[in-house]
Amino acid sequence: MFMKTLIAAVLATTALTGATLANDKPGEGVTVRPVVGLIAEEYFQSRIVFHALEDLGYTVAEPLEAEIQTAHLAVGTGDADFYPIQWKNLQQAFFDESGGDDVLERVGPFISGMVQGYLIDKKTYDSGVTNLGDLKDPAIAAKFDADGDGKADLAGCVPGWGCERVIEHHLTEYGLRDTVTHNQGSYNAIMADTIARYQNGEPIFYYTWTPYWVSGALVPGKDVEWLSVPYTSLPDGVEAETTFDGKNLGFAVDNMYILTTDKFLADNPPAAKLFAAMNININDISAQNKKMADGEDKSADIDRHVSEWIAAHQADYDSWLAAARAD
Repeated sequence: MFMKTLIAAVLATTALTGATLANDKPGEGVTVRPVVGLIAEEYFQSRIVFHALEDLGYTVAEPLEAEIQTAHLAVGTGDADFYPIQWKNLQQAFFDESGGDDVLERVGPFISGMVQGYLIDKKTYDSGVTNLGDLKDPAIAAKFDADGDGKADLAGCVPGWGCERVIEHHLTEYGLRDTVTHNQGSYNAIMADTIARYQNGEPIFYYTWTPYWVSGALVPGKDVEWLSVPYTSLPDGVEAETTFDGKNLGFAVDNMYILTTDKFLADNPPAAKLFAAMNININDISAQNKKMADGEDKSADIDRHVSEWIAAHQADYDSWLAAARAD
């Protein structure tokens, strides 16, 4: 398989020191076409990829912006060359629907150790509500009622992201349809309402993931706590590790990959080797997302964050380029 050969090449390359690089711009004359999602907090890591490609001489086209499912399809159909923020487990169905292993390739992991799940305010958690299954009790669910209908209001997942499939599966699997409402829409707007409720001293119940700014605004262990689930159950019978720090969060502990195609990797060996070498610490993503939540959220701000991150991790960054440039 192409990836096994590629990984072996990267390992061999990174073991070399002091090698003379024949071509600093091996991608010169080639335009690559990325597709990105609609979540602004994912632009940071995407632009690090773009910056590295440009340092190799590639021209990076204006990214196509699409919902996550559509982004997978764009790569699978050849409308885009790569999608730099693919969650392996969460977005497996989108991967399969877009050509699967016959067409697509995931390179990485690019970012490791991502988690997602359900959280409630710490006060209610400390009172004994520690498991999602506890919300089958109408009296407990009513604690999280924001609209007066007696049901818990879950600040949930935007349709098309993938997380909504897991949440909808859980509501049925754990018998929560009669006591929980899954509120969907603009995630940031829903979370703004949730944070306002918390600041007013009201119980809150929401879904989120890491890395993202929410866990900087509502800090797990201080302001809120992750709920356990009764047992692991994922859509379509998928089996994956869902336990993190000793707690079953109900969602697969995940890694982010750069999604592309076998053809793109074969046609662009320097980009292929770059993708295989890249890795960013998840805490760096969360720190940048917090800056955005604190107001540094313009495109120019994100570009500055990218430049600052590269300067602070220059040795790692240079090693990626060296791996990509080596014969």
